[in-house]
Amino acid sequence: MAEEEVKTTTEAEVIETPVEEKEETFAKSGKKSKKHIEEVKAEEERQARKEERKAEEAVVKPKGAKPVTRPRIERRGKKYQEAAKLVEKGKTYSLKDAIDLALKTTTVKFDASVEIHARLGVDPRQADQNIRTTLVLPNGNGKTVRVAVFAPLDVCKAAKAAGADIAEDEEFVKQLDKGVIDFDILISTPAYMPKLGKYARLLGPKGLMPNPKAGTVTMDVEKAVKEAKAGKVEYRVDKQSIVHIGVGKASFGTDKLLENANAFFDSLKAQKPASLKGTYVKSVFITTTMGPSIAIENLYN
Repeated sequence: MAEEEVKTTTEAEVIETPVEEKEETFAKSGKKSKKHIEEVKAEEERQARKEERKAEEAVVKPKGAKPVTRPRIERRGKKYQEAAKLVEKGKTYSLKDAIDLALKTTTVKFDASVEIHARLGVDPRQADQNIRTTLVLPNGNGKTVRVAVFAPLDVCKAAKAAGADIAEDEEFVKQLDKGVIDFDILISTPAYMPKLGKYARLLGPKGLMPNPKAGTVTMDVEKAVKEAKAGKVEYRVDKQSIVHIGVGKASFGTDKLLENANAFFDSLKAQKPASLKGTYVKSVFITTTMGPSIAIENLYN
């Protein structure tokens, strides 16, 4: 009996004695670290809550009627819609006919600009295919251009005589310090370019920083001023491989606009990269300010 009592007591003690849990060990870093495991659990809980919300929204949110989207032409003004009827859809016009039609479809009350947009087959990311150049339009572009010159005093005097609106040294810098910009083109000599470095954030975003490719960093400042006043324009290909250029005003008439447009196309043809394979000019359109676009026959491949 005594032995049985001892066994029973021992078994009871064994049963009542709690089993010690082993402490979970974590690594100091990596996927087995305590921090990483907690982050994983938190992310799983977050995803579970997200799925629950989606399920609730799918049940609660009723499906409405599909919105009706009007055609783009119907979202235009009445004058634009009437002008667009004159342009035959899917047809490409000769350059002269396109200019005539563009002048008929202008609907604005002011003297509209005439623009040409050419989609090229170049890759602007390639240095030799990043087209950028200047062109002097035979009949100008119809815009009044304010030209500023930043150069030594003797050069400024010659530039002033050539027609520059602003040709100063110290006074010009004071205006830039105040953030005042009252010019459309800035021409500088190479020696004065370092002085403009501190104004790059002011001039750069506006496209006013002088650049040798644009002909605005030159020793022959007098010639650059005369060309700018005569209607010198710069064009370059954008990230979508499109060139945009204004070739004049609607008041120029067909003949002057045709002469300017031909000058642009000749310049564009001369800029064709030697490394380009395939079509150079993919499509060309002409339009006036706020007017419909007109497709032009592709004459320059």
